[in-house]
Amino acid sequence: MFIRHCQGNIVGWRSVIISKPAKLSVKNRQLLLQQDEGNLAALPLEDLSTVVLDTPQVLLTGAVLSELATHGVALVCCDAEHHPNGALLPFLAHSRTLNVMQKQLALSVPQKKRVWQTIVRQKLRNQSSCLERYRPGKGKHLANLATKVRSGDPDNREASAAQYYFSELFGAGFTRTRQGWYNSALNYGYAILRAAIARGLVAHGFLPPFGLQHKSQLNSFNLADDLIEVLRPVVDNWVVAQADRESPQLLKADKAGLVQLLYADVAMRRGNMNVLSAIEYMVEGLGRYCDSASLEELDWPTLLE
Repeated sequence: MFIRHCQGNIVGWRSVIISKPAKLSVKNRQLLLQQDEGNLAALPLEDLSTVVLDTPQVLLTGAVLSELATHGVALVCCDAEHHPNGALLPFLAHSRTLNVMQKQLALSVPQKKRVWQTIVRQKLRNQSSCLERYRPGKGKHLANLATKVRSGDPDNREASAAQYYFSELFGAGFTRTRQGWYNSALNYGYAILRAAIARGLVAHGFLPPFGLQHKSQLNSFNLADDLIEVLRPVVDNWVVAQADRESPQLLKADKAGLVQLLYADVAMRRGNMNVLSAIEYMVEGLGRYCDSASLEELDWPTLLE
């Protein structure tokens, strides 16, 4: 079991990966983890942000699920290949849920397009910073491309940037569909970020299925998939710094490192803060935009140099 500790300014500052057989229970507002070898860990529920079940050999009850939801903890489960494939999220915890939902659903198409424009621009800037760090001189193209993104990105600058970005970052011939360690790590890191963003959205009263740009009827997290775009380079930055391996399987240390990215620092208007805190401010800014339709309310993270 891996437990990550990090001080933060929001509720929940620990993430837990359970990779060995365990039994979970709750007592006195603590999550109890009993493992086969007799080890017992007691974690205050109010300290937790995310619990990742990285083994099918975990026993837990409905009471555990209920307490995790009550305390705003995201529970992420993994498939047989140890890839995150599902999440339990707190349900409608915001005091003005109906008000937030109504304003979210009332956003016009032009308003959504303008937000998407800012998201794509910031994503490209962050990709530029990541690329410039590891491939000096190559990031300038993306920085220039970011200035050309129009409302709604009708020219699909995001897609053309992605093709250039990944081939330059991971080498010619690299594609996001190819099996390998890099893609396994990227997918794992993105899934953890996605769950954390979805957690923040429901905590603030948003409906995650209703996105700005993503609109799949089969996707319950369209809005999370919109917001994650500005944070993907945080994962990319970590992954490219690691040595590629022949096996696509992630080691426990890899998964721990990817979960720790929730506590990596990024820059926001209020100063540097960890990703979990930044997600809170991202969602709060989107909420203010729903109230005012002012793009000045939006606050997207910047990758640190």
